[in-house]
Amino acid sequence: MNKLSTMIAAGLAAASFAAAAPAAAQLQLWEDYEPSEEVIEMTLVKVEEGQLDTYLEGLKQTWVKANEVQKEMGYIKGYGIYGVPYGEGEFNLVLTIRFANDEALTPNKERYMEFMEAWGKANMDASQETVRELYNEIREIQGTYMLRELKMKM
Repeated sequence: MNKLSTMIAAGLAAASFAAAAPAAAQLQLWEDYEPSEEVIEMTLVKVEEGQLDTYLEGLKQTWVKANEVQKEMGYIKGYGIYGVPYGEGEFNLVLTIRFANDEALTPNKERYMEFMEAWGKANMDASQETVRELYNEIREIQGTYMLRELKMKM
């Protein structure tokens, strides 16, 4: 996976640089484009063949429930699960979490304690058990990345 990701990243960077080279001196941050405040965490997952429904069922009981609590509390803007219908097979599922800004990613004891109170020890224990006994057997995390949109001004 790392080799493929590195090759893709290098290829995209080279293509972007080559395409942007004539305009590089002309584009100015904040004048021609600006980074959004929103940050997206993207996790690439390789689920074993035939185990997607099992994994999704587990996610519904753990990851989705926890994200719903965080969304209701205003800690995240949203989340998503995306299937990858074709590709090289390095990953076949993408999980995303949308944060309002960098501050939402910063460790915060008060937010953590409020979430733990809302989520509850029973849910935390059940989630950890699911990860140990199910997830670790049927999936492999290929990587986690942070994305920030660059908005072009016209």
